[in-house]
Amino acid sequence: MNLYTPIVGLLAIAAGFMAFAILLSKVIGPRRKNKAKYDAYECGIEPTPQPQDGGRIPVKYYITAMLYIVFDIEIVFLYPWAVSYQQMGVFALVEMVLFIVTVFVAYLYVFRRGGLNWD
Repeated sequence: MNLYTPIVGLLAIAAGFMAFAILLSKVIGPRRKNKAKYDAYECGIEPTPQPQDGGRIPVKYYITAMLYIVFDIEIVFLYPWAVSYQQMGVFALVEMVLFIVTVFVAYLYVFRRGGLNWD
């Protein structure tokens, strides 16, 4: 239990600082409420009115985000492999080639289906 005492102490200090900051902002913060304060801020541009049901967002945004996540995860797997390549040998090389081929096939599929076109 002695190993966790500094961690618990640090968490207690962080929680105390958080509570103090919230309390201090409530005590000395401005209390004026107006419509402009609660409006969405869009880099100085007047916000456009949104439909009542929330509107529709094009699917291409989600597809782009998913592609980014897939290729980002591939990079996360490549870094440790590259660092410890000497110790792992041929088996790791074959496994990484299979992994990269699988991701490349997925990339070609998305490319042929027009998932990377932004029109």
